[in-house]
Amino acid sequence: MALSVHTNTSAMIALQNLNKTNSEIDQTQNRINTGFRVAGAKDNSSVFAVAQNMRADIRALGSVQGSLDRAVSITDVAIAAGEAISDLLIEMREKATAAMDPSIDAFARQAYDGDFKALMEQIEVIIANAEFDGANLLNGTLSNGIDFLADADASRTINLTAHNMAFSGSIITIESTASLGTVSLAAQVVSAISASLDNVNQALANLGSDGKKLEAHRTFVGKLMDSLTEGVGNLVDADLAKEGARLQALQVKQQLGVQALSIANSEPQIILSLFGR
Repeated sequence: MALSVHTNTSAMIALQNLNKTNSEIDQTQNRINTGFRVAGAKDNSSVFAVAQNMRADIRALGSVQGSLDRAVSITDVAIAAGEAISDLLIEMREKATAAMDPSIDAFARQAYDGDFKALMEQIEVIIANAEFDGANLLNGTLSNGIDFLADADASRTINLTAHNMAFSGSIITIESTASLGTVSLAAQVVSAISASLDNVNQALANLGSDGKKLEAHRTFVGKLMDSLTEGVGNLVDADLAKEGARLQALQVKQQLGVQALSIANSEPQIILSLFGR
């Protein structure tokens, strides 16, 4: 290698190596500071793109999970109301059966009729209040049920069926004007209550099945989000133990590089010795 006061090749090589080491230290320190091996597109464009798409799916699934949470809550409210209605129908049947007794006097029959109508009013109150977040499955306002998100693309939905439990309907067939004023009227009411009770219990079974289906899908969505989150971590997260060890090695390498550059910078001094200086 030629000796020159204008060009110090050894120093240039040493400086290049030192700059490379400094760059690697900066990269390693950034990974330790952020916790990411791939923090941006410049780190690894293809991995970053895949990770971003997966993050988008996770956020979308978060919306799906929120929709399913709402669906489960609406179902729970409807089931609670339906169970209360079923219990009240049992009480109503008791009153109506008692009113079929031809031996009771008018006062007793009037008392039974008053209790019966009070129970009907209570059912109406329950139906009116069986609402969650503006949705009521029991008052007949949702003839087609409600659709909820089922996947991240919003291309599939899960339908929650509505069950109209208003009086004089297909489930509760008891007329809203029903009365226990006579034995024959009481007999008609008993028959209507029996049919209505079967219908309400069947509707409850259907609501229970829908609720179980919704909860199962919500659990699946939660597990899918966890899997995707883990997948993103595998792609972009830094191994901090590995990066810590690498940082220590690079710092030693940096110190050696500084020494090497110092030695290379002293090489022109050899020229002075050639001239007896």
